[in-house]
Amino acid sequence: MIRKFTAVHAVMVTVCLLTLLAGTAIEAQQTSTAPAPAQQAPATKPSDKQSGSQEASQEETTRIVKPKLYKNWNYNVGGGASLTNGTTQHFVRGGGGVGAVGVTRNASQYLGLRADFQYDNLPLKQSALLSAQAPGASSQAYSLMLDPIVNIPASKDWGGYIVFGGDFIHRTGKLDSSTALPGSGCNAFFLWWGNCFNHSLALNGNFLSTSQNEFGYNFGAGLTHRITEKIELYGEFRYLHGKKNSITTDLRPITIGVRW
Repeated sequence: MIRKFTAVHAVMVTVCLLTLLAGTAIEAQQTSTAPAPAQQAPATKPSDKQSGSQEASQEETTRIVKPKLYKNWNYNVGGGASLTNGTTQHFVRGGGGVGAVGVTRNASQYLGLRADFQYDNLPLKQSALLSAQAPGASSQAYSLMLDPIVNIPASKDWGGYIVFGGDFIHRTGKLDSSTALPGSGCNAFFLWWGNCFNHSLALNGNFLSTSQNEFGYNFGAGLTHRITEKIELYGEFRYLHGKKNSITTDLRPITIGVRW
């Protein structure tokens, strides 16, 4: 009886083991034949170049562009009258007409380089005509000036400036006639007039006209007032000096005009 029970028990244990082994084999086969899960593509990271360009574009859009407070070029034109100074005032009466044009190349709101051309009418005094023994005459000066300019903005509409630099003066004149004798001694007028040779008038009588080229300096200041967005009124005072040998020309023009 005990042997029979032992045999039955052995058979049952064997069946259970075979069933367990069969289930394990089927599960392993299913696992090996199951499809592999799909791999997700790695997220693309923007390149350094793209990232840099995006940051640069964002920076450009957020950057505030400051308005330019000055023009690269300015132009001026004006007129007025000229006072005299130095030796010139002994022979030329003040109040002769002045005409001027100029151009300025600005380096900043405050500094620039200005070039001017100016005409000065130099009417002779009656005492000068008596010294020249002439009934009448014409006299004028043409000036070229090249100056640094310092702008002084005071407010939105008002400002000022200072100019200083070198100049070239071409002075010409002509006596209507003269009763002075060729070869006679030169007086102070003819010394300034410029046609004196060895302290005497030219023997050929060529002393009625004169032409003088003189180099010198000038300086001055001006006041400006804006009347429109692009146009300013200005008033200016200058001192001009030119010299060649002992002959001088000294002018003090007062000019009113516009610049843009």
